[in-house]
Amino acid sequence: MTDLSFFPVRPMTMLNYKHLHYFWVVAQEGSMTRAAERLGVAVQTISGQLSLLERQLGKALFNSQGRGLVLSEAGQVAQTYADQIFQLGEALVEAVDSSGSESTLRLKAGISDGIPKLLAYRLLSTVTNMPADVRLICDEGEFEALLADLALHRLDVVLTDRPAPAGGNLKVFSTPLGEFATGLFAAGPLAKRYQTGFPASLDGAPMLLPTRHHALRGHIDRWLENSRIRPKIVGEFEDSALLTTFGREGLGIFPAPLALAEQVSTQLEAEPLGAMAGVSEQIYAISNERRIRHPAVEALCAAAPRPPIQPRV
Repeated sequence: MTDLSFFPVRPMTMLNYKHLHYFWVVAQEGSMTRAAERLGVAVQTISGQLSLLERQLGKALFNSQGRGLVLSEAGQVAQTYADQIFQLGEALVEAVDSSGSESTLRLKAGISDGIPKLLAYRLLSTVTNMPADVRLICDEGEFEALLADLALHRLDVVLTDRPAPAGGNLKVFSTPLGEFATGLFAAGPLAKRYQTGFPASLDGAPMLLPTRHHALRGHIDRWLENSRIRPKIVGEFEDSALLTTFGREGLGIFPAPLALAEQVSTQLEAEPLGAMAGVSEQIYAISNERRIRHPAVEALCAAAPRPPIQPRV
């Protein structure tokens, strides 16, 4: 990048937000070439705009790494503020666009694929019951991908079964939304066959489980070991919805929150076999650390039984 040793330090003037936007896109893409393709401009244009921004700030914002670019320490600070600036800019456009007609509050929520969808619905009903008119925009994916979208402010909140990792450059709040006791359910003939003598009856029974990527799996494995039960695991699933679909078709016994037994019975036509003592699923809402927080995220976290877990830096 630009050699700043020749640039005198000057008093700060008003930022050129076009320069800042070019920097923000390069930071997201990790390459001026990819940023130029995304913005539809020449690489030389972006290079010149970044040089002007670095001259104004008096700091190098990128360091070269191979054929790409990585943020310098100053660049990481600048990206944090740029994220907030452009996210608020998008919110401003949406607010002005909806003014004078309908006042709709949009909540972009990411839902980790391991969370039971009925449980996600129950938690997000806090938001849908707000006095304001709320529009939910839900995305589903893997934990790491959702956190990346949260960092880029493509999401307002992520619902997941684990808190955000400590350390690193990601500054977020992980708020526990509840701990839900888990039981085993079965549909059709499986329910009648394995209800009697639970849990000893589960030895050799067909079972559907989440993969070992999910926090719940470790709790279930320990419970099975302590109970000296060896089921026949016929399926492992990343996606909880796919797991319960197989369970509804009677292909195996499957775990679900006991608090949702009525909904599981109605929607999945499955009956509870029994509780797994000591096995529960913790759900967290992960949100960005901002001075201005989303009202719907505040409502979701306000219903939590405990205060937010502060990020460690």
